[in-house]
Amino acid sequence: MKTKVNIVWLKRDLRTQDHAPLKAAEEAGIPYVIFYLFEPSLLAYPDSSDRHLRFVYHALKDMNRHLQKFDRQVRTLYGEALEICQYLHEIFEVQNVYSYQESGIQLTWNRDKAVSKFLQSQNIPWFQFQRDAVVRGLKNRVGWDVLWQQTMEKEVLANSYTKETLPSFETPFQLPKQFQKKLEKYPSEFQPAGETYAWKYLRSFAEERGHAYHRQISKPEASRTACGRISPYLAWGNLSVKQALHYLYLHPNRKSHKRAFQGILTRLKWHCHFIQKFEMECGYETLCVNKGYESLVRPLDTSKVTAWEKGQTGFPLVDACMRCLRATGWINFRMRAMLVSLLCHHLDQDWRTGTHVLARLFLDYEPGIHYTQFQMQAGTTGINTVRIYNPVKQSQEHDPQGAFIKKWVPELTPVPTAFVHEPWKMTYMDQVFCGFHLGEHYPLPIVDLQVSGKIAREKIWGHRKNLQVKKEGKRILQTHVRNPHIQK
Repeated sequence: MKTKVNIVWLKRDLRTQDHAPLKAAEEAGIPYVIFYLFEPSLLAYPDSSDRHLRFVYHALKDMNRHLQKFDRQVRTLYGEALEICQYLHEIFEVQNVYSYQESGIQLTWNRDKAVSKFLQSQNIPWFQFQRDAVVRGLKNRVGWDVLWQQTMEKEVLANSYTKETLPSFETPFQLPKQFQKKLEKYPSEFQPAGETYAWKYLRSFAEERGHAYHRQISKPEASRTACGRISPYLAWGNLSVKQALHYLYLHPNRKSHKRAFQGILTRLKWHCHFIQKFEMECGYETLCVNKGYESLVRPLDTSKVTAWEKGQTGFPLVDACMRCLRATGWINFRMRAMLVSLLCHHLDQDWRTGTHVLARLFLDYEPGIHYTQFQMQAGTTGINTVRIYNPVKQSQEHDPQGAFIKKWVPELTPVPTAFVHEPWKMTYMDQVFCGFHLGEHYPLPIVDLQVSGKIAREKIWGHRKNLQVKKEGKRILQTHVRNPHIQK
């Protein structure tokens, strides 16, 4: 006879506490197995990168360190979800499957539908729990704030574990040795993965690092320590939004550092807000939020996209941010917005030329936030204020001495502070005295900011008069506005 088991399928919820599927499996009273699947189709998708896989792999190792005292473990398998489900059905008498809902890309949604169809055909219930305060099935956002509040006020789940009773077993879906060997190497430049480090970062923010958060959030260098830096842990579920919110709200330092704490608490709600948008309209991954912008022509210039991607645009802060991101996996929100703005407005490139580039680089890549934010900065919503960032102005305001620039663009080290934001303004003699030659040691600006900015403003604002843009704008407001009075 087959052994009766329940299955817990981990996705972006790699933690041992405040975990509803694991709690349900424990309370069911029969043996259960915990799986994480490295799916070849997802690994081959252009939003995936080795840094994501390494983070996940080491987060799973951290989970197993917590679970080993109960002789439990997360079993990592390599294969497509449907094939693995079919195989597990053959060797076990699967009673239930537990997981969190995933607000992911179209590929994961199609996978989930295929798995659901198979489980239904075998009369196996699949219990998908709500992730954070992202509600599946909403038609509009009226009342969502109340739902968010109700969800966040609920008690944080305290998971406990019994000893594993299931005999060991093997599957044909083991991780390929070379693949596993690659994942074992974790660059020290990236934030360390896992639940243990998630709490270390959260505690250090509340106790000391974050006291100047509201003043340094936009500074490319200072923000690296002043910001919460918990976004990778939220993205991969090493920490739930509710865990972070409860911890910060109840922390004694909240009274003495109100602005800093309120700032990060607000952003925890924004986290859910943007994923909720994506949950309701996942087409944002490939289509303009406002379909009227599909007719906005942006001729592809691969040389410009490549220069942007490699940090060779000739705009020091832009290039510093891109190189920093490539090396460490993180830059602050304002700098991310500036990168998107330069690509879509000053370089006049379609937003889709950059989404996968940044998705692969962001260690905290979260589809629900990534695509909605990218399009908001690209100006394709038709309802948000279009921000066309001037990288020189951003540089002068947020890195006045050029410290961040020179750290990540060492070619500019000999350039005086007076010219570090606009090296193209150096005369030939200035360059000779510095031993620096523009066009040789560092590229000339890829576009004229004044000219490109003017063209971008006329183009993006002019397109708002498009009839389909206006029609779509009304639809978007009816779907996503959170204040019912605005709809009237």
